[in-house]
Amino acid sequence: MQALKIISALIVLSFCNISWAQSTGGHGGHGGGSGGGDVSCIKAKMSRFNPEHMTSVAPGSEFSFAASGTNGPGHIHVSIKQQPIDVTIEDKDTFYLVKGKLPEDIKNSVVRISVQLKSKVGKCDAEGGWLLKVTE
Repeated sequence: MQALKIISALIVLSFCNISWAQSTGGHGGHGGGSGGGDVSCIKAKMSRFNPEHMTSVAPGSEFSFAASGTNGPGHIHVSIKQQPIDVTIEDKDTFYLVKGKLPEDIKNSVVRISVQLKSKVGKCDAEGGWLLKVTE
């Protein structure tokens, strides 16, 4: 009876090890490499939006956000109404501080600051943004 319990426990443990190895390789299909799974995905992301989402601002107001996980300053793209916006990018070691200004000619409108961040691994790119209410 004791031998049967030990054999049962060994069988259960061997199945656990197999499923553990399968679930960790490539992070459940989120890895960036094809087949090998040695390239892990660090998703590019944006945070610290200033001014915050749906804040009322004047035309030409400054905005900023933090970008991390990107492949560098040349891979951060900002647009408003499908028009590229000039930005300055400061390297802060663990993230990039991105600053720009709203166009002066946008008034009495809600605008989306659209951001595209290109990562070192293509499947880890990010797109996002936030809305601001531009007054007159």
